[in-house]
Amino acid sequence: MKIYRALKTRFGSGMWWPHETPFEVMVGAILTQQTVWKNVDLAIENLKKKGFMDPGPLAEAPIKEVEKCLRPSGFYKQKSARVQNLARYVTDNYNGDIGSFFDRGVDHVRNELLSLPGIGPETADSMLLFAGNRAKFVVDAYTFRVFTRLGVDFEGRYDVAQDFFEKRLPEDAELYKNFHANIVELAKNYCKVRPLCRKCPINEYCTYPGKRI
Repeated sequence: MKIYRALKTRFGSGMWWPHETPFEVMVGAILTQQTVWKNVDLAIENLKKKGFMDPGPLAEAPIKEVEKCLRPSGFYKQKSARVQNLARYVTDNYNGDIGSFFDRGVDHVRNELLSLPGIGPETADSMLLFAGNRAKFVVDAYTFRVFTRLGVDFEGRYDVAQDFFEKRLPEDAELYKNFHANIVELAKNYCKVRPLCRKCPINEYCTYPGKRI
């Protein structure tokens, strides 16, 4: 919590995932794999212009049209199949109602997401937290980098890292969102591959040998 408060003091209450609807978060969570956000943003805008940013229309859209929309995001054929599969799943099983989809036990929803093609733990938890407002801590490469330098051994495992945070933090979706967003900000601005340790807002908690940089 000391680290959380230090990051919040420096970066504020950042909820970095821009979206208009929960379904847009779900689509974005798939599109952001192996690309940068500006490319995801272009692809999402293309979907919106075509009227495909809802489960029903996206489920019924011609796949070639979806591929054209998602071309900026890279791996667009693979991602087109995945987002359309998600749209069809939600449409067929929940009548396109994202609220009904998330309004169940967290573990049940998570397992359901993980059963869909192209959705791994980080993507599923991003959907749960940012689209469903459910308290699942999202772990990414930035999280591993920052906390490994802080001396935490996650054994290279997502589940170990997630458990580490969820056991030490209040079960609060807004706190999880803010903490995740601020870890991203820290990693992008200070805890880089070559870190800027002297200006880092959590320098006092860090034992990383490269603090002289």
